[in-house]
Amino acid sequence: MTDPLAAAALAGESADTLLSLDVPGEYLAAHIKAEDVAGFRTEPDKDVRKTIHLGEVPMPELAPDEVLVAVMASSINFNTVWSAMFEPVSTFDMLNRFARTGGYTTRHRLPYQVIGSDASGVIVRTGAGVRNWSVGDHVTVSPVVVDDQSFAAHDDAMRDPAMTAWGYETNFGGLAHYTVVRASQILPKPAHLTWEEAACINLCGGTAYRMLVSDNGARIKQGDLVLIWGVTGGLGAFAAQLVRNGGGIPIGVVSSDEKVALAKRLGCEVVINRRELDLGSGDRTPEETAAAAKRLGRAIRAELGEDPHIAFDYTGKDTFGLSVIVVRRGGTVITCGSSSGYRHDYDNRYLWMNLKRILGSHAMNLHEAHEMLRLFELGRIAPPLSVVHPLSEVAEAAYAVQTNQHVGKVGVLGIAPHEGLGVTDTAKRQLLGEDFLSPLRLDHNLAGVG
Repeated sequence: MTDPLAAAALAGESADTLLSLDVPGEYLAAHIKAEDVAGFRTEPDKDVRKTIHLGEVPMPELAPDEVLVAVMASSINFNTVWSAMFEPVSTFDMLNRFARTGGYTTRHRLPYQVIGSDASGVIVRTGAGVRNWSVGDHVTVSPVVVDDQSFAAHDDAMRDPAMTAWGYETNFGGLAHYTVVRASQILPKPAHLTWEEAACINLCGGTAYRMLVSDNGARIKQGDLVLIWGVTGGLGAFAAQLVRNGGGIPIGVVSSDEKVALAKRLGCEVVINRRELDLGSGDRTPEETAAAAKRLGRAIRAELGEDPHIAFDYTGKDTFGLSVIVVRRGGTVITCGSSSGYRHDYDNRYLWMNLKRILGSHAMNLHEAHEMLRLFELGRIAPPLSVVHPLSEVAEAAYAVQTNQHVGKVGVLGIAPHEGLGVTDTAKRQLLGEDFLSPLRLDHNLAGVG
């Protein structure tokens, strides 16, 4: 059962109606508990289903620069898994550090953390200092929390030393019926997308945009060959579409024959099954890494006649040494993470003697996130949603990501009772078509769009 305010937001009631209803004192949320940290360190399997709890938590006070969003849908990211594993560090340590900045941030120091770094929904309250957003607006949430009074943030918000990830390094995340976020995190929801589609695009989509398209990243151009590791994952699925949309040639790497067709649906001209080339893992010897990279390079040249300009690498230990070798002379390896391990071994001779570059990238600033969303509005890219769970199955959804049983993005409904809701531009949706909008859907049996 949803409360009257949530029900009114779901029904599309007016701002006056939403403002006339009370904000509940508690709300349903997926959360982790500080009391679980010590005991979980000795757990051999680190199963996140043991630490993700679903239950009522107190509604936080709203700061003047914040909005309260009734969450219609959210999605699972790897940082949700890291939160629930308390690795590589406990997020409660990060909450305490964030709270030390004072003021309203002290609210985040709690014995529990509401997790989740993606959301779409309806604004139901605004703080006194919020100007550009109103109650009733349909929005999505950027996961980037910055200090708008920081000097560095006005050059590039990601350079703000105090930048934090909402729902990972802060509290009150998106896997819940409500979330509290700063107005500087809010973006308009694409009107032709459902709630669950809109909830799966900001974190991965914005990250991939900054890595590939932005002046802060690799700045792909027409004709660039881009090697994309894990192309059917959330980040990889966005990367393939962005490369193709920008006139580049996406080269997808997958781990099974079943994922080849999915990679091609995302626009990959060449798809390589890493198991067929015996690319192995990050535990190779230097000689084994060089030999694997040469096999990969030969496979790419056999298809396209040249080496990649860019390697899009977020998997880390297993792939980074290969990326450094396989990109062409003067090429770029861009990285935003290390899902297979943070310690990277690579042969530096291939880097310095061939004038290559390694670029680090993290999340996205609000302008980059807005530019990425504009591509959705233009109908150039599609949400890589593969499956959707109710909030009651949030722990199972996170476990699927933890154990790599997923492709693309795994959605989680919040207040929305079923899939297919939230579309307010049906004409655009019909023009684009369900096949385009569902490149990774494991089924097309939506509960009805509208």
